[in-house]
Amino acid sequence: MRRRDFLKVAALTPFVLAAGTNVLGQESRPAFHEALYYRKKGSSKVVECLLCPRSCTLPDGATGFCRARKNISGRLYSLGYGSPCAAHIDPVEKKPFFHVLPRTYSFSVASAGCNFRCRFCQNWQISQVSPLETTNVSLPPKDLAAAAAQKDCRSIAYTYTEPTNFYEYMLDTAKTARGRGILNVAHSNGYINPEPLKALCRYMDAVNIDLKGFSEDFYGKLCEGELAPVLLTIKTLKRSGVWVEITNLVIEGYNDDEKMVREMCRWVAKEVGRDVPVHFSRFYPMYKLTGVSPTSVKTLERARDAGFEAGLQFAYIGNVPGHPGENTYCPKCKTILIQRSGYNVLNMTLKNGKCPSCGTKIGGIWAT
Repeated sequence: MRRRDFLKVAALTPFVLAAGTNVLGQESRPAFHEALYYRKKGSSKVVECLLCPRSCTLPDGATGFCRARKNISGRLYSLGYGSPCAAHIDPVEKKPFFHVLPRTYSFSVASAGCNFRCRFCQNWQISQVSPLETTNVSLPPKDLAAAAAQKDCRSIAYTYTEPTNFYEYMLDTAKTARGRGILNVAHSNGYINPEPLKALCRYMDAVNIDLKGFSEDFYGKLCEGELAPVLLTIKTLKRSGVWVEITNLVIEGYNDDEKMVREMCRWVAKEVGRDVPVHFSRFYPMYKLTGVSPTSVKTLERARDAGFEAGLQFAYIGNVPGHPGENTYCPKCKTILIQRSGYNVLNMTLKNGKCPSCGTKIGGIWAT
């Protein structure tokens, strides 16, 4: 597969376009787009956002907790529509998706903002600011889908920040991409209300949810969010026919308690499905948790073992390139179906979504 061109627009830095890339728009100010989910409060210009469980009530001129939605004269607007602050062509394995079209590329985009305040955020430079504070590029939905097709990307990924912030942009792009036969995938914190989620599910093919811990205490103290809506999102995605994978960033001393991990894995196996892949990812010091050590490999291995003991068929170790826990094994005969090192697929024996040795069907989205 030939070398891919890419672009990446970093927060508060000049726009940089790689040599040879000519399918994307010019640097621009964020485009405002009226929000789909809000209501006016009485006869005043106060509005209530209905997109996520925060239900921000905003007087005229106020911006929501996510920093990406603003009340302008009694109407709620999304601030980053068609104006991503980051775009990059990634292996789909980086999202991470291990059961979605391995060895293909995903055109990945983000607009600034987030409805969480995770102290360990890996992309805090763009997630913890407004679209008004980032360098952006004009990339409307049709142009984004065309760029993905031109670059031979099999999917578009809504990622890096929280895609709920740029919901309208994501939804319109997803509709356009679906018409071109391009998959729509997302990496999300899952903090979204059921109504907009169900509307989005009609066009989404796969979603990886960051299940950051398995206690309300953890979510409250480290994320300024809640666990219950995230669990509802995971179940809603699964029931809607969207392929689901889960990422759990393991932070020692915070969410690595073995009892909590086992409880989380049992919940996934029972409520969502034993075939749902769970990625136990290694934490590295970041943002406001720079004093915490990187997660030990042994801790990750214990978490993975707990997943198997709880009945999960696919439990992975992430951010440890070359570890055997990156590989996909047949849950029945243990044949290595996909061998990985980091984001690279070294070997794949999976045939039409089935184990070549015993014929066991493996859940996921596979090339035919």
